[in-house]
Amino acid sequence: MRSTILRMRYWRIVLFFARVALGIVFWDIFLRRVGLGFLARSTRPRRLRQIAIRFRALAIRLGGVMIKVGQFLSARLDVLPPEITDELSGLQDEVPPVDYEPIRLQTELELGSAIEKAFLTFEKAPVAAASLGQVHRARLFPHEAEALGFDCVVVKILRPNIEQIVDVDMSALRVVGGWLKRYRPVSDRADVPAIVEEFATILREELDYLSEGKNAEAFGANFEGDGGVHVPRVAWNRTTRRVLTLEDVTAIKITDYDAITAAGVNRAEVAERLLSTYLKQIFEDGFFHADPHPGNLFVLPLPEKNEDGSAKFRLTFIDFGMVGRMPDTLVEGLREAAISVGLQDAPRLIKSYQTLGVLLPGANIKLLEEASAQVFDRFWGMSMNELRSIRHDEMMKFGLQFRELLLNMPFQLPENLLLLGRTIGILSGMCTGLNPEFNLWLQLAPYARKLTEGEGGSAFDVFLDEAGGFFKTLLAIPGRAERVLGRMERGELNVQMPLVNLQVSYLEKSVNRLTGGIVFLGLLVAGAILYDEHTLLAQGFFGGAGVALAYMLFLARGKRPFR
Repeated sequence: MRSTILRMRYWRIVLFFARVALGIVFWDIFLRRVGLGFLARSTRPRRLRQIAIRFRALAIRLGGVMIKVGQFLSARLDVLPPEITDELSGLQDEVPPVDYEPIRLQTELELGSAIEKAFLTFEKAPVAAASLGQVHRARLFPHEAEALGFDCVVVKILRPNIEQIVDVDMSALRVVGGWLKRYRPVSDRADVPAIVEEFATILREELDYLSEGKNAEAFGANFEGDGGVHVPRVAWNRTTRRVLTLEDVTAIKITDYDAITAAGVNRAEVAERLLSTYLKQIFEDGFFHADPHPGNLFVLPLPEKNEDGSAKFRLTFIDFGMVGRMPDTLVEGLREAAISVGLQDAPRLIKSYQTLGVLLPGANIKLLEEASAQVFDRFWGMSMNELRSIRHDEMMKFGLQFRELLLNMPFQLPENLLLLGRTIGILSGMCTGLNPEFNLWLQLAPYARKLTEGEGGSAFDVFLDEAGGFFKTLLAIPGRAERVLGRMERGELNVQMPLVNLQVSYLEKSVNRLTGGIVFLGLLVAGAILYDEHTLLAQGFFGGAGVALAYMLFLARGKRPFR
């Protein structure tokens, strides 16, 4: 019976994604190629919302890995439309709990004794239910509490049979990953099978509570002596691979904005500390908490007051099952990106992209630099509220100027950025929720200066480097001018106009497809009219229509410029 249920689960997942894939092929590929792209565009918001609704219902019903997939997708505000992210954003709070009896049996089996002997008290109703396990409050016996320094604990217990469920879900996702590998718009930008395997590795670590306990201790050691950050301590004598007992550090949920304000805590300060904490984790420790959803972060008000009268507080992290480790090349690329954004240095930003491996081969570097410089000039220093209030015509002007980049999106997602991208996506939303005027640019600039000072010199050294580069460019101007004038005299000067070339290319493409469409419709109508009286001739017209359709779909598509 168990194997039958698992097989049914496997096919439900595969068939769901098969239906989604067929819909994408029809609406976004076939209709666009036959000239009905406007129909696909007009119905896209409704279709995407329906897909998200169906996936959310499937994830809640099945639990397991599907919840994790939904949580990951809900955080990809950078690549997914709001119709999907908004619908999936509440998945972490909707997982139904497991009944107490199987949880009790699993806990007693793991600890080797009855719950009454392991804990002074143990609450039957769970505090939280997650995709892989659930949490119950308990209290330790006085002699154990005295030795550990705390008596109130939370006990995390894996859901029964969760390992088999994860194996089945990952088998289904590997099949879906194989499909996506054959779809060029996705495979050009990400090695989906590698990402699936990275996801499987992360899940295996989350299923090992001994590993999570060690992660919590390592995280706590990195912030030892920092009174603004708190990490729960582990009760190792009540911890196994499937049961984890931690100090209870529950406080105000970080998204409970009214409660934070009522406690006298400055929400803007919370946002600043949250970001600075993650900057330290990523750039200095190379080890970061990779699951910062609202249920895993708390604000603990303290009795002391700041100079402005607001209450001091601690930022509390829980749930260290999902952590990220930063290889040296990734840290270096991110340091370069942070410095370039802080200094508004577009060429340096593009070099950081290359170090990180996020650019596709053949990406137009000059156009990327120009677009990045324009972003710095137009948008640098704006808060999220100011960015949201930018006039539509200004965004359209920017989009037209860099249409090639927006259409081709020359970026890919290396698997080692999977966790970090998800973390930053959630983090950005949290900081903006805490403080609508949160300004990432201004928060990053001081850290960028700090990083430049750590490159081997002071800020004055950085200034000298920049000044040296300026004078080097200045001295090179006469030679460059002489070369340009010489080419002009010989008639060899070519002026690159990416936007004009792009418009001409797309105009040529549109004319080719329009011509093919007219010929296709003409031959099709002629064949239909002649079919009853001149069947053979009509079949010839139908064949010609098929050739015209093939031309329109494949030959008239044209080459993408700048690739």
